Amino acid sequence: MSTGRIGGRPVENAAPALPPTMTQVSPVNPVNPVSPVSPVNPVPQETQAAQVAQAAARMADAVEDEREVSVARLFDLHYTPMLRLAALLGADDPENIVAEAYYQIYRKWRKLRDAESAEAYLRSTVCNLTRMRIRHLQVARRHAETPAPSDWVASAENSALLKDDQRVLIAALQELPARQREALVLRHWLGLKESEIAAAMGISAGSVKTHTSRGLAALTQAMEARR
Repeated sequence: MSTGRIGGRPVENAAPALPPTMTQVSPVNPVNPVSPVSPVNPVPQETQAAQVAQAAARMADAVEDEREVSVARLFDLHYTPMLRLAALLGADDPENIVAEAYYQIYRKWRKLRDAESAEAYLRSTVCNLTRMRIRHLQVARRHAETPAPSDWVASAENSALLKDDQRVLIAALQELPARQREALVLRHWLGLKESEIAAAMGISAGSVKTHTSRGLAALTQAMEARR
């Protein structure tokens, strides 16, 4: 720092000006000298897509595992009651009816809300499949050269599913219209509420009462005629 005189007094000269600030240069990328190093390395789009695909696959596997466990539990709890239901409703092949019902519920599991709705759906499916099967047999018998006997004969497998007091009613029960038979079986054999029966049959609670009342009257009359 130099000094001078102004008016006889020594005055310090101002410090020399600093050189202009240089423009900041980004560090050089050692891999690609042309491209500067970014403060945060972005994830390539290909890597992001792969990560999303892996997460989706893990989620799908978890959903699949949950479906397998839930359907297996549903099978353990309700297979025999559903088999009995199909037999009581008049199915000639209750095992196939119930197997088809479980296949349908397995296929549509993701649309079901919980285990309770799954049980209701299973019950409804057994009723619908049995009704369709009986209608198919009726049409086939009408077109057959040798019609099958009209009396329903319980197979050994079906009889094993039924209690002794139930077997007495089976022949008379099969003479009822399908809707009355379903209402009686669901109400008096499975002990369902009217709302549950309505859901299983796809009808209103008022219709359930009507079918149940008429079915009981017809069943009583048929039983008295057999005595």
